[in-house]
Amino acid sequence: METVRLKVASRSDPKSVAGAIANNIREKKQIEIISMGPAAVNQTMKAIAIAREYLFKEKIDVLCRPEFMHIELDGQQKSAIKFVIITMPTR
Repeated sequence: METVRLKVASRSDPKSVAGAIANNIREKKQIEIISMGPAAVNQTMKAIAIAREYLFKEKIDVLCRPEFMHIELDGQQKSAIKFVIITMPTR
């Protein structure tokens, strides 16, 4: 299964990110979302909530598993959160 890695910033539009999540789920792709900083994590969580609404009529639910990860930027180690998206059928 192909894995799509989305990067979400503090200025990312949650509806656009939600659309990307929903479209990739419809295409049966695994999704990981990378966020650095509290504002980016906030935008990510909004996007996941909106994606759940987008997929509700298709009887698909969206969950996430957060994980810490480390990224090297400009020679320095930075912490980020990776959200692994998990899907399951709704009832």
